[in-house]
Amino acid sequence: MFKIGEFIYPWGSGHYSRMMRLNDALSDQIKDEIDVHFSSKDHVYEKLLKKFPDKKEKIHEILMPTPIDGKFGPSVSKSLMNILLPIANNPSLIKQIVNYLREERKLYNKEKFDLVINDGDMGSNILANNRNIPSLFVTNQFRPKLYNSRSYLYPSLIFIAKQISKASKILVADSPPPYTMCEYNLNFIKEAEEKVVYVGHFTNSKKIENKTESDLEKLVKNNDFGYWMRTGNKSTNDGTGQRYEEAFHQNEMNNEKRIISHARNESNINSVIGKDGKKYSILDALEKKIDWIQIDIGFLSEQEKNTILDLCKYTVVNGSHTVMGEIMGGKSKPIIGIPIYDEHTNNIKWAEEKNLGVLAIKTKQVTEAISKIKENYDDFEDNLKEFSKNFVPNGAENSAKIAVQILEEKR
Repeated sequence: MFKIGEFIYPWGSGHYSRMMRLNDALSDQIKDEIDVHFSSKDHVYEKLLKKFPDKKEKIHEILMPTPIDGKFGPSVSKSLMNILLPIANNPSLIKQIVNYLREERKLYNKEKFDLVINDGDMGSNILANNRNIPSLFVTNQFRPKLYNSRSYLYPSLIFIAKQISKASKILVADSPPPYTMCEYNLNFIKEAEEKVVYVGHFTNSKKIENKTESDLEKLVKNNDFGYWMRTGNKSTNDGTGQRYEEAFHQNEMNNEKRIISHARNESNINSVIGKDGKKYSILDALEKKIDWIQIDIGFLSEQEKNTILDLCKYTVVNGSHTVMGEIMGGKSKPIIGIPIYDEHTNNIKWAEEKNLGVLAIKTKQVTEAISKIKENYDDFEDNLKEFSKNFVPNGAENSAKIAVQILEEKR
């Protein structure tokens, strides 16, 4: 029996979704019995408990350091102050690091892992390296390009890069060059280059079972609309929503139909705004054949999300790597990107240069981007077809094959 440790960084949702898809692929490809332990904190820890209710003793809450939430995205000032001072119930960063590495060290010493897989958790990389345990580090960034407002963070990026380089292999969750969407977020140092494998995007490979068409699916049929996606942790989601609202108040949006998914499992969000300015439930809007302008949905089912992506003309995103891959590669739809972080800006700039989408930093640029996509839709479609043709969707399966190979070598 092989023992595997999966360490998941708890900032945002991408690390968790990637690791769960990889975990499924490991179960499919490893013929021996495997004993998997998970480590994370906050919402990821809660999701793990919910997903694996019969494996609670193998789900470990370890308080790895994360940025301090601001109103819209992480608060840079508070996060910097937190290096030495306790902020918002968080001990000083130095104290957090000491405590978190101590707890991870205890877990390592107790479980004696055969392999560890780290998605964003570089501390686990250090511990694995010190114990000669093979480790895989899954990422879509390595010393990302920063802009002037963030240039003071370069020293920390160098430190992080050196810790990531301690992994046995660095698995880039993207297609190989020249189709690497996160290209501007990758600046590998010499000691890392030989360890890099472009495994592909970790897309959802599970077949969606088509059930009865929902009221929402019926309502959006035969309409020309954009799909606006709110994603990420609370502050990122809120920041994205704020930018969307600012765009909706532009005169050019008065007749632009849109569906907004909030990525929050709260049914009270679900509503329809008609062109008459009145608010309706989805069922009411469907039965009364309301000519709608905006639909807000707390949480879409996989079937509904698939239908909306198939029917929409374009999508609006914050630049999340996982989301952009699913949309441009999986669905061949153009994106309009309104970034929250420099990482997002880099992904969107790459897409814009390849004529797969448009970067919109200012509110006015959002409506200009919509017009640009509609006026040049055939060109965007042609470029997206080429990108999709070279899009590698099976990153989880490819990563699992690498894990299997490493475990076989340990026999």
